[in-house]
Amino acid sequence: MENFLVIHQLRCNGVLEGIRICRKGFPSRILYADFKQRYKVLNASVIPEGQFIDNKKASEKLLGSIDVNHDEYRFGHTKVFFKAGLLGTLEEMRDEKLASLVTMTQAICRGFLMRREFVQMTERRDAIYTIQYNVRSFMNVKHWPWMKVYYKIKPLLQSAETEKELAQMKENYGKMQTDLATALAKKKELEEKMVSLQQEKNDLQLQVASEGENLSDAEERCEGLIKSKIQLEAKLKETTERLEDEEEINAELTAKKRKLEDECSELKKDIDDLELTLAKVEKEKHATENKVKNLTEEMASQDESLAKLTKEKKALQEAHQQTLDDLQAEEDKVNTLTKAKTKLEQQVDDLEGSLEQEKKLRMDLERAKRKLEGDLKLAQESIMDLENDKQQSDEKIKKKDFEISQLLSKIEDEQSLGAQLQKKIKELQARIEELEEEIEAERAARAKVEKQRADLSRELEEISERLEEAGGATAAQIEMNKKREAEFQKLRRDLEESTLQHEATAAALRKKQADSVAELGEQIDNLQRVKQKLEKEKSEYKMEIDDLSSNMEAVAKAKGNLEKMCRTLEDQLSELKTKNDENVRQINDTGAQKARLLTENGEFSRQIEEKEALVSQLTRGKQAFTQQIEELKRQIEEEVKAKNALAHGLQSARHDCDLLREQFEEEQEAKAELQRGMSKANSEVAQWRTKYETDAIQRTEELEESKKKLAQRLQEAEEQIEAVNSKCASLEKTKQRLQSEVEDLMIDVERANGLAANLDKKQRNFDKVLAEWKQKYEEGQAELEGAQKETRSLGTELFKMKNSYEEALDQLETMKRENKNLQQEISDLTEQIGETGKSIHELEKAKKQVETEKSEIQTALEEAEGTLEHEESKILRVQLELNQIKGEVDRKLAEKDEEMEQIKRNSQRVTDSMQSTLDSEVRSRNDALRIKKKMEGDLNEMEIQLSHANRQASESQKQLRNVQAQLKDAQLHLDDAVRAQEDFKEQAAMVDRRNGLMVAEIEELRAALEQTERSRKIAEQELVDASERVGLLHSQNTSLMNSKKKLESDLIQVQSEVDDTVQEARNAEEKAKKAITDAAMMAEELKKEQDTSAHLERMKKNLEVAVKDLQHRLDEAENLAMKGGKKQLQKLESRVRELETEVEAEQRRGADAVKGVRKYERRVKELTYQTEEDKKNVARLQDLVDKLQLKVKAYKRQAEEAEEQANVHLSKCRKVQNELEEAEERADIAESQVNKLRAKSRDSGKGKEAAE
Repeated sequence: MENFLVIHQLRCNGVLEGIRICRKGFPSRILYADFKQRYKVLNASVIPEGQFIDNKKASEKLLGSIDVNHDEYRFGHTKVFFKAGLLGTLEEMRDEKLASLVTMTQAICRGFLMRREFVQMTERRDAIYTIQYNVRSFMNVKHWPWMKVYYKIKPLLQSAETEKELAQMKENYGKMQTDLATALAKKKELEEKMVSLQQEKNDLQLQVASEGENLSDAEERCEGLIKSKIQLEAKLKETTERLEDEEEINAELTAKKRKLEDECSELKKDIDDLELTLAKVEKEKHATENKVKNLTEEMASQDESLAKLTKEKKALQEAHQQTLDDLQAEEDKVNTLTKAKTKLEQQVDDLEGSLEQEKKLRMDLERAKRKLEGDLKLAQESIMDLENDKQQSDEKIKKKDFEISQLLSKIEDEQSLGAQLQKKIKELQARIEELEEEIEAERAARAKVEKQRADLSRELEEISERLEEAGGATAAQIEMNKKREAEFQKLRRDLEESTLQHEATAAALRKKQADSVAELGEQIDNLQRVKQKLEKEKSEYKMEIDDLSSNMEAVAKAKGNLEKMCRTLEDQLSELKTKNDENVRQINDTGAQKARLLTENGEFSRQIEEKEALVSQLTRGKQAFTQQIEELKRQIEEEVKAKNALAHGLQSARHDCDLLREQFEEEQEAKAELQRGMSKANSEVAQWRTKYETDAIQRTEELEESKKKLAQRLQEAEEQIEAVNSKCASLEKTKQRLQSEVEDLMIDVERANGLAANLDKKQRNFDKVLAEWKQKYEEGQAELEGAQKETRSLGTELFKMKNSYEEALDQLETMKRENKNLQQEISDLTEQIGETGKSIHELEKAKKQVETEKSEIQTALEEAEGTLEHEESKILRVQLELNQIKGEVDRKLAEKDEEMEQIKRNSQRVTDSMQSTLDSEVRSRNDALRIKKKMEGDLNEMEIQLSHANRQASESQKQLRNVQAQLKDAQLHLDDAVRAQEDFKEQAAMVDRRNGLMVAEIEELRAALEQTERSRKIAEQELVDASERVGLLHSQNTSLMNSKKKLESDLIQVQSEVDDTVQEARNAEEKAKKAITDAAMMAEELKKEQDTSAHLERMKKNLEVAVKDLQHRLDEAENLAMKGGKKQLQKLESRVRELETEVEAEQRRGADAVKGVRKYERRVKELTYQTEEDKKNVARLQDLVDKLQLKVKAYKRQAEEAEEQANVHLSKCRKVQNELEEAEERADIAESQVNKLRAKSRDSGKGKEAAE
């Protein structure tokens, strides 16, 4: 690298100059509207919100108010231009401003929230202080003796006038004795009536019980309605808040809409102004066109005056000298024109030379083209076969693409289902949280009810105690009973007063509720609709929960079926033994198939070598084609250069033509000026003639002399005019000659353009041919790559088969380890049996069974090992033959091997955990049942892993099927290739047969793999059976566990290890079971609440029983005092009626509340529909705003174009004005020259007169 050369090249290319211009110029630019919208934040006070300001003025005010260097920006017509770096500073200022605004909003929000919390805290503090004050004051007065006296005296105050009452009672006693006789008579009647009344009472009690149940139901309904009311009020608040937000948004949108409408009106006004300006410009344009027409008409009139001037040549002899000077100037112009003509002729010669060169190049190109066409024909013949192959491969690719698209659609459906399930899970979680809140509310309500019931139970106990005291009372107690009855009546009065107060409060509350219901009626209708939707969702969730429960039941059933399957698999062990013999036979068959595979592998290698030879031939052809393409590109570049030279020559010729036209126009203007001078001279001659005719009588002699002079001058002017005409004729001839030359040049240029177009067409055709060849070459490469991929896939399949064999070996090793562990366990069990000395015969029988099973398993394993070793020897031979293919495939399959190793490690870890659990079971005899359950869980995990392994096996089978399909495709490709060559037909037939043998061998290998997997599963099932037997043995040895306390320390250690493993398993499963556990917790809570409700119902029944007992006691007391019975019955009946009326009123309220809820739901739905419509209207307004902005931009563009057109027209008008001014100047010059000639003629006339 040489720095000087690099800098020199950069200077020559203009890079440094461009950088310098960018530094000194204004590279970055932004529209005024975008600048205003983005950087208005920097100083929003400059741009008032309620007024419309032009974007340009707003941006000018913004930039003027910001602390920025004002020399680093400029204002254009539609954009602001900035120097480099200024936009970065503006962005930094904007970021700082936005950060400050965000912090301000955060501070305001936090301050508002903290003030709200502070108010709540102060209210809580005041409430706490009042409660503490009341409690402290009560505690201080509680043990005060005067207070105790007050508590004791308070009930005695009612019995202050007892002496007066006793006197009255004595008087009444005499009356009562007289009344006794009548009373006894009436007693019988009353007794009879009492029986009927008791029956009625019993009926009323039953009715009261039923009404009490109805009341409880009504209370529950009321509680539910209150809860629903609270929820609906919360939802109402949310909806009102949303409505307020949406109303604010609508207000903002309306304000924006108004602003936009104002802007649109102003823009329309601007557009109207622009249209007026355009109309004015068009009028001016028409005026200028009319002026031009007038000028052309004047030119025509001047041409006619030239014809007249030829007749009046004699009058212009005085202007001969001036015309000579003008002729000299015109001769100079003619010389310049001749020089330009020579230049044009030279350019024409150059163009003709370039055309000859292009013709030569064209001939060379045609020759090269003929050669390429011959090569193309040869290549096309060779490519037709490839195209046939390509068509077949395309069909196969289309099939595969269709399958892939189906798979992708399935995957997308599954993903969408997963997303829907996740959404449902989230919704269920939200619903669970809502249910938890409802449960908490119900708990609080139930706690209140329990408190009330406890108070009632206390009161009932007190009443029962009083009744018991009344039952065992004597005559003195009767008086006390009377007092108590008086107290009871007072209590009843108090109760009645309290009921009246309660009824008054209830009436007030009813009024308030009626008002609130009237206000919230419509809202409840709308909310009820929402409630219906929620109930529908609830039903759907219930259905889903039912489905989940059914799924759980299905899982439980599946578990039972799996246990049954375990038992059936034990029966299949005997069948597998027979199948082992068949496997040996199949292994022998695989040996024969291996030899066949070796022969087929050799044939495949030969085919690969042949394909490689074809590939080398194709690469050579590719290189030849690339060379040809490069040569053609060079030729095309040369043609482009020649074309550019022709275009440059054309431009120079057009420029010269324009210069000649300008010179011709200047000559025409000079001609017009001469004609004007001639016309002026004629007018002057006419004036002189009139003067001479008037003065002819006086100056006849002078006239004659002047006639002679004029004749001489006329002759001179005629001579000058003839010279001028001759020069004009020569100029017209030169003009015609140049026009003919220009036409010839234009014809040549058109021919050159036609040749260039033909060359372009040929070039395009050639490019198309090249593109087709490139496509064919790429298709050939794709086919080669497909063949290579097929070979690689075959190698991968063989490697997969090898991996499957290795996995079978690993499984056998794990089975051996498990057998060893079982042997160790059996030995431990035998030792334990020796120690215990009990149930030896049973253990020996179990041992013999286990040993027989062990021997059977060992024989089966030895047979499987022999078969696997035989297969391993075969696989090693295949590996030695396929090492070359393996090198290419190992890279791609390394990741899969790692995954398989991870699966193996996981399985080994699971087996190790199984062994550790078995050891812990041997050691931990107290917790055998728990560990057994854990083992069952581990076995379930193993079953899941086995199912995963089975799925992997099925996937491998699918891959084998795909490989078979690929093999069939390869066979088709080979058949198509063999059609061209007869020698390959026999080989293709052999390949077909061998492929069929390969497929059969692969199927046999699959069967062997399935059998090995079945044997592995059977061994695992035997393990499960062994573990169950071990559990039975442990259950038998539980009697000996108490004597072995020393092992408890070991058990604790083992339990800690097991707990660690279990925790790891639980940590893995917790994520999947969170939703289930939450649902179970909710179900448990619901059950608990149901239990509590059942307990409360039992308490209620007990209380009802107690009430019945008390009622019986009251009946007994009523027998003592019959008079008070009737009153009590009447009061009870009135109370029952009041309760019935209250129940009916509550039912009516419930119905009204339901109606109000429905109204609110309807209102909510209407509001939702309104909000949706408002959103749609807002979207429409936004679309309209966008469309208006686009229209405004279009109008701006049109205005800019109109301005540009107006500027163009103005420039043209200015040119015309300049030309007119120049013509006027020339006319003035001609007039001055005429005046000079007149003065000279006068001087010459005076000199002649003086001489005479």
